[in-house]
Amino acid sequence: MNGSASHAFAHIIYKGLLFMGAGAVIHMTGKRLLTDMGGLYRTMPWTVVLYMVGAFAISAFPLFSGFVSKSMVVAAAGEDHLAAVALLLTLASSGTFLHTGLKLPYYMFFGRDSGIEAKEPPANMLTAMGIAAVLCIAIGVFPGMLYSLLPYPVHFEPYTAAHVTGSLGILMFTALGFVLLLRQLDPERTISLDTDWFYRKGARLFMWFAEKPVALWEGAVSRLADTAVLPFLHGSARLGMKTDMNVVDACVNGVARTALAWGASLRRLQTGVVTHYAMAMVGGVVAGIAVYFVVSGG
Repeated sequence: MNGSASHAFAHIIYKGLLFMGAGAVIHMTGKRLLTDMGGLYRTMPWTVVLYMVGAFAISAFPLFSGFVSKSMVVAAAGEDHLAAVALLLTLASSGTFLHTGLKLPYYMFFGRDSGIEAKEPPANMLTAMGIAAVLCIAIGVFPGMLYSLLPYPVHFEPYTAAHVTGSLGILMFTALGFVLLLRQLDPERTISLDTDWFYRKGARLFMWFAEKPVALWEGAVSRLADTAVLPFLHGSARLGMKTDMNVVDACVNGVARTALAWGASLRRLQTGVVTHYAMAMVGGVVAGIAVYFVVSGG
């Protein structure tokens, strides 16, 4: 647990330093391929130094943070008799030094001069890299600062003669292999596949699907709608409008006109003369009496 925690802490710092160093080169040169770089040590010396601090730290060089954290993990694997794990971690450290500590800086800062006249990155970028580099060295030289923050008491001494000489032997052997195989390690101008390949190809497939099958289907549906569905809907709407005007509205309007006609006829009965109303009342009474006698039979 102590080894995992310490290595995670150290890893964040030196990996951030390496990313900042590579980012500074990309920012100042505008190049991303190792085949386009080389000879930058002349114009970016501070970037070279700070990057190499991160490279030595990630490679677990003595006096750098990776040495006091990664070795704790390797030692714990050895004490637990996990020989395969310890071997894989050691090989990973050697491979990291070969790639990040030798190949990348050689072809990026040294090697063939590319003729790029790049300048040092801005002061804020150098300051951030400098802080990370100081932490990488401080943790490597004074591991007690890191060990005191760990969750459990630490009973591990990184700077033993066997550990230092063993680590240096592996790293120097890796450097010798790099020198001997330098020609075979020359970068080639190729396209490296990454996880972005999946969504780039997926995007092309999606665009093809949208432009071909979906577009064809949409066109067919639109043509069907224009030639059959819309005329049917327009005809149905016109029929409904005529039915509303000639049937529904005609009935309502006919009833209204009949009521108006009857009202106009009945209006003539209202003359406004009192004698006419009196005569109508007398006539009504006489008619009522006559009806009574007729009905009663007498």
